[in-house]
Amino acid sequence: MKMIFESRKVRLACFALAMGVATVSPCAAEETKEAPKETAKTEEQKEPEEKKLTPEQYFEGGKKTYNNWVEIGVGGFITSGSRAQAEQSQRRSRGAFGGIEDLHYQGEVATNLNLTVDGRALFDQNDYKLTLGLVGPEKWYLRFNYEEFRTWYNGNGGFFAPGGLWYGDPFHDEALALDRGEISFEGGLTLKKWPALTFKYTHQYREGDKGSTSWGFTHPSPGYTRGLSPTFWDIDEKRDIFELNAKHHIKATDFGLGVRYETGDLNNARKIWQWPGEGAAAGERRITDRQGTSYNLFDVHAFSETWIKKNLFFSAGFMFVNLDSDFSGSRIYGSDFDLGYAPNAINGAGYTNLFGGGHKHEYVLNLNLMSKPTRNLTITPSIRVQREDWNADSSTYQTFSGGTGPFNGFLANDSDGDAIDVRERLDVRYTGFTNWVLYAQGEWTEGQGRLNESGGSYLGGPILRDSEDNRWFQKYSAGVRWYPARKVTVDVGGYYKLNRYDYNHDLDSTLNGGLNRYPAYLVMQGFETFDGNVRLTLRPAPNLTLVSRYEYQLSTVHTKPASLSGLDEVESSEMTSHIIAQNVSWSPWSRLYLQAGFNYVLSETRTSASDYAQAVLDSGNNYWTVNFNSGLALDHKTDLNLGYTYYRADNYDDNSLAGLPYGAGAEEHGLTATLVRRLTERLRLTLRYGYFHSKDETSGGHNDFNAHVLYSSLQYRF
Repeated sequence: MKMIFESRKVRLACFALAMGVATVSPCAAEETKEAPKETAKTEEQKEPEEKKLTPEQYFEGGKKTYNNWVEIGVGGFITSGSRAQAEQSQRRSRGAFGGIEDLHYQGEVATNLNLTVDGRALFDQNDYKLTLGLVGPEKWYLRFNYEEFRTWYNGNGGFFAPGGLWYGDPFHDEALALDRGEISFEGGLTLKKWPALTFKYTHQYREGDKGSTSWGFTHPSPGYTRGLSPTFWDIDEKRDIFELNAKHHIKATDFGLGVRYETGDLNNARKIWQWPGEGAAAGERRITDRQGTSYNLFDVHAFSETWIKKNLFFSAGFMFVNLDSDFSGSRIYGSDFDLGYAPNAINGAGYTNLFGGGHKHEYVLNLNLMSKPTRNLTITPSIRVQREDWNADSSTYQTFSGGTGPFNGFLANDSDGDAIDVRERLDVRYTGFTNWVLYAQGEWTEGQGRLNESGGSYLGGPILRDSEDNRWFQKYSAGVRWYPARKVTVDVGGYYKLNRYDYNHDLDSTLNGGLNRYPAYLVMQGFETFDGNVRLTLRPAPNLTLVSRYEYQLSTVHTKPASLSGLDEVESSEMTSHIIAQNVSWSPWSRLYLQAGFNYVLSETRTSASDYAQAVLDSGNNYWTVNFNSGLALDHKTDLNLGYTYYRADNYDDNSLAGLPYGAGAEEHGLTATLVRRLTERLRLTLRYGYFHSKDETSGGHNDFNAHVLYSSLQYRF
């Protein structure tokens, strides 16, 4: 909007100049002498009030600035097609909604006492927020915050294209809802020349349901078993966090010390429809996989930052974490969810009365040094050391079918391990060449660890395994920014990254030639990535900017099994990506701006399994997006904004008869329009409309939807 203001300033200046010239011209002087004074005064009195305003005041509607406001809104969300998918995509519930869109108040309520209030309350969207703050400038502050919002999820299952079967009926296309919330109290002392002290208590929670893609098994047709049946999470989580921090400044050094205590209680269950539609006698079941965790976490941390010299800066940080946790769980089959265990010959593998505990220590040290040996050269070496050690144990009763046989009975296991990682990093930046900025970075991580496991079940017997691993990570980045002309900028950069894991299994009771060889039979995995990108920014005119970007990335995964397996090292995966982007920003008129963008991504993942098995195909992830946005000042009181987005992916490869289909097949359109009208200097009216259309090939069209959003709000400033 700055351009609009500047343009109006120019017009006002030209108008004033024209008036000034007219007053000194002979004709104008003669006409002024002949005109009655009363007439000139009358004309001045008739001059509109707006003419006395600055362009900014004219645009805002008056001379007075208002720092406080309340905005009331009401709207509706109308859908057709898949209501659950529409609500998940647009993050709102269908039907009417409204309330306080935005509330802000700030002011001095007493001498040296400032109050701030911010809030939001949208009913039928479960979207609420309230923040209260009291501040004694340079002495203390208090803050209270409450926030809750809801997200919606499509809980439907999958689609079997050969038979045209859709597994979405259990929810009747009703979206699942998960509420997230936080309540916090915070206070602090900010006295001059004294350490700054802050204390904060936070209560967080998640409660509700959300969909899961770990679908249950189905028999879509004779001889076929597929995972297509709906599954959802029943979530109930609570956390309480206490934080105390102190910070002080002495000469050229900042010091900080803090402690954090967190306790949590997580009680979640994954609920699965198994063999739906086949009847209880044939095996149709409901599975409740319950997972409970309670924990206590203590964290102490400290830092310091200091300028050793004018061109030498040093910072250090340390953290210690102690975590204690208890967990419980069960996996129970039944005719409904949340039932007690009852043996049944048609049940699958499960367990009951799982109890266990874990303990973990973590230490982290960070050291950083920034040096500027010359005016144009900056060198920053850093080191990070992280050490962890842990142990855990658990016991449970394993169940299978009727409750008898080698796969049923009491099981116990325990494990312990440790790991240490040391990361060195070096950043260099040089600006000594005219119109050039050069930068480079190197990062190296060496790590090693061990894991000892005993217990559990392996074909009816316990597992004994002692493993060691060594990690070697390295990453090298470099780039240059060049300004070949005043209106041209070129950025070129890239990186190379290699992460390698080597495993040594000193003890392994499983047989490398047996039925279960993963993960103990791996002795090496390597992940390698090459990335290069270039960006061109052109400004051919003051009101026109063009940004073009291209990025290429190649990633490979190498896997080497143990020699006893009889298998050789193989390139198990290769991922290739091309990203092409073009963005344009143009302001052809002081009242109008236009922005447009285009992105095209070509990505393919190839695995060696696709050369031998029809059930596994190479995966394509090619898609392109278009976005457009424009703003127009219709007059000094009215603004119009229009937006459009488009997304298209055409990679769906229906491999349902042989295995799992890969890729996405979708098309989405989004159109939005917003009109803002300043009715008076205090009142603003906003009207919004949005239309969204989505087609999903992978669901056989069952997740297609059309959606309309209508919304209006009135803002009052005071």
